[in-house]
Amino acid sequence: MTKETIFRSIAFFILAGFLEIGGGYMVWTALKNKQPLWLGVLGGILLAAYGAVATLQPAGFGRTYAAYGGIFVVMALLWDWLVDNVKPDHYDLIGAAIILVGTIVIFYAPRKI
Repeated sequence: MTKETIFRSIAFFILAGFLEIGGGYMVWTALKNKQPLWLGVLGGILLAAYGAVATLQPAGFGRTYAAYGGIFVVMALLWDWLVDNVKPDHYDLIGAAIILVGTIVIFYAPRKI
């Protein structure tokens, strides 16, 4: 992969993360906190958009979703900290670092095609 492809791929992972976590948060808030129905519907639309953004990755479905899982974990912890004011503890950080290393190996390791 070229540097440009890697940067584009990371941007797609981050966009997908915002769409999935933001959309899921809206559905969660609408149902769990008895917020307006439109908030949950908007969240559902964002979740559908997340599925479309994932198709922009250069790898196949399985590898993309496996790697995205690691990105999702890191972004979910950041969301919890920045939106819900729940600061990650050292176990969260250690776990996220382990997962992120695995994600990099899965998605960005050079392969003979």
